[in-house]
Amino acid sequence: MSSSTSSEVVVEAKHLGKAYQLYAHRNDWLKQVVLGWWRSYFKPFWVLRDISIEVKKGESIGILGRNGCGKSTLLQVICGMTLPSHGELRVNGRIAPVLALGSTFDMELSGRENVLIGGAVLGLKRSEVLRKFDSIAEFAGIGDYMDQPVKHYSMGMRTRLAFSICAHVEAEILVVDEALSVGDAAFQRKCLDWIDSFRKTGTLLFVSHSMAEVRRLCDRAIWIEEGRIREQGNPNDVIRSYHRALLVEKDDVQRFTAGASRATASE
Repeated sequence: MSSSTSSEVVVEAKHLGKAYQLYAHRNDWLKQVVLGWWRSYFKPFWVLRDISIEVKKGESIGILGRNGCGKSTLLQVICGMTLPSHGELRVNGRIAPVLALGSTFDMELSGRENVLIGGAVLGLKRSEVLRKFDSIAEFAGIGDYMDQPVKHYSMGMRTRLAFSICAHVEAEILVVDEALSVGDAAFQRKCLDWIDSFRKTGTLLFVSHSMAEVRRLCDRAIWIEEGRIREQGNPNDVIRSYHRALLVEKDDVQRFTAGASRATASE
């Protein structure tokens, strides 16, 4: 466990839920805007239901689950990228969201320009970004591509740049959503070493399908299944239960279907 873990709660979610509005016909969206006060023209697709968690300062939490279970949506809500449909959320501290930042890069602008924008989005002043730019560029290790449009970058290069920006914003909370899975081995090692150092003072929310990384980096694991917390606790115990479920429980495609078990917010 991180040496800086304290009783201070930096992320608190109470009965958090998130539903997307799915429309059967293109003009149903306009009907919803005009006549939504009278009836609904969409089918709600619940990706998160009744999520309640507390994350204390200094904790490193791994989030597990099958594809489509709601892991990434939970992190997007915590990062403020999307609003919850119901429930309460409180976040205390600057967040650095690695994959979320990379997905918002302007493809027409250069890496250099995206560093300036990304730094500003994460709360840095322009002068601070300029002062740290050489260090960001060195960490990213993309060479002359820094002055090329990001649309020419591979996914791995965009991840390198996003992680490098997040590593320099002096955030209290680091959110890593499968970012390390698209980088090469050398960069993964650099990132893992940096995360190890960050954990001494910061809070980590880490999504990965690599159980070895979760065991190494996290002191608590949360397993999400069909938008709900199925189990949480010691990483070894949660991973053991998760692996057992993968072996004996059928991978149900219905979890991707609106109107299935997620059709309502409560049962």
